[in-house]
Amino acid sequence: MDQASFTVVPEGTITTPKGFRAGGLHCGLKKTERFDLGAIVCDVPAAAAGVYTLNAFQAAPLRVTQESIAQGGKLQAMIVNSGNANACTGQQGEDDARAMRAASAKALGVAEHEVGVTSTGVIGELLPMGKVLSGIEQLPAKVKADGGEDFCQAILTTDLVQKMTCVRVVVGGQEIHIAGAAKGSGMIHPNMATMLGFMTTDAPIASEHLQLLLNKVTDNTFNMITVDGDTSTNDMVVVMASGLAGGDTLHPGHPDWDAFAAGFQYVGEYLAKAIARDGEGATKLIETTVIGAESDEAARKIVKSIIGSSLVKSAVYGADANWGRIIAAVGYSGQPVNVNTVDIRLGDIAVLEQSRPVKFDEEAALAYLKTDTIQIHVNLHMGSGKATGWGCDLTYDYVRINAAYRT
Repeated sequence: MDQASFTVVPEGTITTPKGFRAGGLHCGLKKTERFDLGAIVCDVPAAAAGVYTLNAFQAAPLRVTQESIAQGGKLQAMIVNSGNANACTGQQGEDDARAMRAASAKALGVAEHEVGVTSTGVIGELLPMGKVLSGIEQLPAKVKADGGEDFCQAILTTDLVQKMTCVRVVVGGQEIHIAGAAKGSGMIHPNMATMLGFMTTDAPIASEHLQLLLNKVTDNTFNMITVDGDTSTNDMVVVMASGLAGGDTLHPGHPDWDAFAAGFQYVGEYLAKAIARDGEGATKLIETTVIGAESDEAARKIVKSIIGSSLVKSAVYGADANWGRIIAAVGYSGQPVNVNTVDIRLGDIAVLEQSRPVKFDEEAALAYLKTDTIQIHVNLHMGSGKATGWGCDLTYDYVRINAAYRT
């Protein structure tokens, strides 16, 4: 990722790209007064792309959104509720998701097949549609050009912080923006997660090229995080491109395609890392890089094995430089490994070289492991495969939060 290709916009939100408005409100799905219904609306039908959970029990709203995008490759609005996942709710759940789509289209004055719907929260409970539909009727008055933060609040469940970012890229002499917002804290595991991601851009780009880029970026970002090993029923990332920045249409052969892709990658990676850092009960972000693997795919699987290990996560929480747990996770990853050539570092501290223990300063390791971002480096010395992924430590609070999730 060439960061010289783009500029981070610190004050940017999901509405910074031209043509986008957003907002949120409380309709009664949550017991508190926190917002629980939100929308992103574009002034024009936007080129759209999406990726969805691989969980076999895919929630009803995801299927409805896929139907909408499939009809013409465009969306003009995304409607999101939190507090109720509308998952494993049978035909009634499907009907309710379509009712949300129809009501939103009517309220916002857009075509029904250009509305996407998604939900997050408790699985297996029917949506209180009276509250939802009443909230949808109020949404148009809440959707505004500076409503990005209200939208971010509306999509949170157990999240402690809002997650959003924005970058500026020069394409064909024109300034374009790429922005993102996400939610996710628990039930997070590679192949998406209880994770919802939304990206907007004013770049002119066709839906098929947007989809190809989203697929690639998702594999390197959202699918490289884990908090607890649980893949949710409701994971989804949707991108909308208004094209209102003007200029030539972007495509992989465009001279500025790489710059646009770098900005897009940054937004995806920023949101993915923010989700991992905000893992339920987490106190530390764990960034793991594997190089020297037989292939990139092998490296990705080894990274996932390490960041998904409860023992590794617990050791990081306890600031224990127990590299044995890391090498064990490498060994059971199911990927080719030369057991005589593995190096491991914790930050800059070498703890294993050529699969042999290295004497290291325990006090220095303890001090490093007490910081809030821990980097684990593994070199297999077998090939050119490499990958990076993100997780978090496992704390007592994770159990406390999830033992009482419904109460």
